[in-house]
Amino acid sequence: MNSQQRVQEMMRTLATKESFHVEMVCLGNICRSPLAAAVLANRAVDVPHPKITVSSSGTANYHEGESAHPLSEQVWNESGYNYHHQARQFRREQFAADLILCMDLTNRAIIEGAAKTPIEKSKIFMLRQFDPALMEIDPISPEGAALTVPDPWGKPIDSYYEVKEMIERAISGLLHGVSHQ
Repeated sequence: MNSQQRVQEMMRTLATKESFHVEMVCLGNICRSPLAAAVLANRAVDVPHPKITVSSSGTANYHEGESAHPLSEQVWNESGYNYHHQARQFRREQFAADLILCMDLTNRAIIEGAAKTPIEKSKIFMLRQFDPALMEIDPISPEGAALTVPDPWGKPIDSYYEVKEMIERAISGLLHGVSHQ
C-alpha cells in the first residue's frame, strides 16, 4: 500500500468511528504540536461527525509542565483559536490514540521505535501527509523531508505563522477526509 492509500484508508477508518483521538507529536511540545492541537481542537468543533479530541506531547521532556512557547500561543490567539496547553512527554499510554501525527521525521522515527505492535505502528503518520498537495509523498522516500513541519523555536514570529499555515492545510485535508467519506 502506498502512502496516499495508507492515508486514505486511515481517513476511511476514522470516519466510521463515533469519535476518535489524535495525538500531535514534536520534540519539546511547546511550539509545533501544541499549535497543531490548538488548530485541530478548534476546527473539530465544526465537524458534526465523528467527534474528534486532540492532545499533544513531545519526544523529549525538556519542557514538561510548561506552557506553550509564547509565540505559538500568540499565533493561535491572533488566529482566533482558543486553547490551553501544558507540555508533556510522549509515553506508552499515548499509543491509545487513534491517530498519532508527527511533525518531523526524527519524531516519527522515535515514536515508531517505541511502538510495540503493528497496530501501534499503523497509527503513526506525518501530519503533513494529510495535506492534499503532499499526500503522495512517502515519509521514508527521498522526498520524505518535504513532510516536515519545521521547528520555529528561536526564530521570529513569521516562522510560527508559516508553521501554522502548513498545519492548517494538513488539518483541512484530515477534516475533509474524515467528514466526507
